[in-house]
Amino acid sequence: MARAFGIITSSGTHIKVEGMQAYRPIGAFSFLGRYRVIDFPISNMSNSDIDRIQVYAKKNPRSLAEHLGTGRHYNINSKRGKLQLLFSENNTENDIYNTDIAAFMENIDMIERMHFPYVVIAPNYMVYTANFDTLLQNHIDSGADITLLYHAVDNAREAFLNCDILNLNKQKGVLSIEKNRGSAKNRNIFMDTYIMNKELFLDLIHKAKKLSSMYTLPQIVNIECANLDVRGVAHHGYFATITDFKSYFDANINLIDSKAAQELFDPEWPIYTRTNDSCPTQYFDDAEVRNSVISNGCLIEGSVENCVIGRGCSIKKGAVVKNSVILANAVIGEDVHIENQVVDKWAQVIHAKEVIAQPDHPGYIRRDDIL
Repeated sequence: MARAFGIITSSGTHIKVEGMQAYRPIGAFSFLGRYRVIDFPISNMSNSDIDRIQVYAKKNPRSLAEHLGTGRHYNINSKRGKLQLLFSENNTENDIYNTDIAAFMENIDMIERMHFPYVVIAPNYMVYTANFDTLLQNHIDSGADITLLYHAVDNAREAFLNCDILNLNKQKGVLSIEKNRGSAKNRNIFMDTYIMNKELFLDLIHKAKKLSSMYTLPQIVNIECANLDVRGVAHHGYFATITDFKSYFDANINLIDSKAAQELFDPEWPIYTRTNDSCPTQYFDDAEVRNSVISNGCLIEGSVENCVIGRGCSIKKGAVVKNSVILANAVIGEDVHIENQVVDKWAQVIHAKEVIAQPDHPGYIRRDDIL
């Protein structure tokens, strides 16, 4: 698809993942042991033949930059394609100025230089698969000004509370975009995914900047719903948002279930990521592993149940790890009991023999920390 370029936006100021976000943006979060969250929107674009992609980053971009590299591992054509990491200055005066519109304005020349008639915009904090080639063709055929992707849910009272929702008419026209306040269980969750003409996109950026320095892209699109033909398209399949710590924990744990994983992972629609050479995981005689996702390069001597274990982790003899997400190169010491925790990279739990949290309030062990 040579008719569109891609933009992957960073999470807004209303989205905060306590703990982990202090070290890296959400797009760089480890996911299911092997991937990073940003692998999913980039793979969607690459599989849809979008090979010019702009990735926007705000704070702590080092791990994201290291993971993206040149983009070759995303199967992007090295001659005509390009993966660009673009930065937006962090305004320390007030976080309300750190909007997606401000980021677009700082890099407006990079957008204007794109020689494509359309743009596909997707977020870096949502996990789903979608064929943007098909969506773009449907957008063109419909004659709409803007096409927005949404996912219908029946648990909006307690979930997706940091997300926007679409109010639609019977013809799937978008009447308005508003915040999910948890006032109803059935909602159309806006997936922060747009398809539109590049010139219209530039026009919206300038309009938003002129109206208010704190306006975001969803807000200006909401205003323009009265003047433009804005339509919603339903998404089907696996969908998860990472908008707080609990949603990150749940998205990982839920994909241990093979049925849920099959909704997300399709052999015909590969999810690309940066790979490395490592030996297979070694399971010792006393190891006991049940219903878990174990990455390469681990040493498992203890008991693991209902967990996601990242690359290069060490679970020592007598250790019990349950219902937890263990990131790369973490060490769980001998006879340590870990339950309902996210253990960040390079952390060591060796002195504390019992670290247990409630399932609805998982705990967090900081990166490089020793307990």
